[in-house]
Amino acid sequence: MARILVVDDEVGIRELLSEILYDEGHTIDLAENAAQARASRLRVRPDLVLLDIWMPDTDGVTLLREWGSQGLLDMPVIMMSGHATIDTAVEATRIGAIDFLEKPITLQRLLKTVASGLARTRLPLATGATKAAPLLATLSVQGTSDVDERGSDSNELVGEDNHLDEAAPVNLLGNIALEQPLRDARDAFERVYFEFHLARENHSMTRVSERTGLERTHLYRKLKQLGIESRKRSS
Repeated sequence: MARILVVDDEVGIRELLSEILYDEGHTIDLAENAAQARASRLRVRPDLVLLDIWMPDTDGVTLLREWGSQGLLDMPVIMMSGHATIDTAVEATRIGAIDFLEKPITLQRLLKTVASGLARTRLPLATGATKAAPLLATLSVQGTSDVDERGSDSNELVGEDNHLDEAAPVNLLGNIALEQPLRDARDAFERVYFEFHLARENHSMTRVSERTGLERTHLYRKLKQLGIESRKRSS
């Protein structure tokens, strides 16, 4: 999925958008003002930015123009506002924003606009395939084409009694059943993922937060949702 930067000075909106987009499988970075947005953008390039227009330090249109002048506007930016005029929206689009969301933002409109924005930045097939390689490696099926490419000596590797054409598709990824609904499979994977990092970091929530890229508040909420107990609450 995608890494999305949500920039809004209203904590309620940040949390709501974060929850919705996280449930869609995205990684979320949050910023409450332009200063934090600048720092986040320099730290890692997001796949998409949801940028509020009216903020206390620097307004979103000015920040958008700043990124453009610095050559940092290489990701889709969707502007958000509950009070912007048509002229402001047009100006943001002229500078480089790809769309505009008017608050209050409906769920359907949010997901549709985000999907449209991300569609503009899909990775080339070769790059996508490279990123998918580690996962595909874990889903190896008994009797792959590698055996056939070794020629007549391949029987020495697989044994004459093996029936390669009868191999069944793998339906497990570790202990995770791949035949279950996607949401259940994702929850099962996330449990394994977070339990691994908790054990690795001796249940230090600060270090787990840094490792996973989640804010501590969101991390606590996710662990509670998955039914994972954190034995050590201190940093």
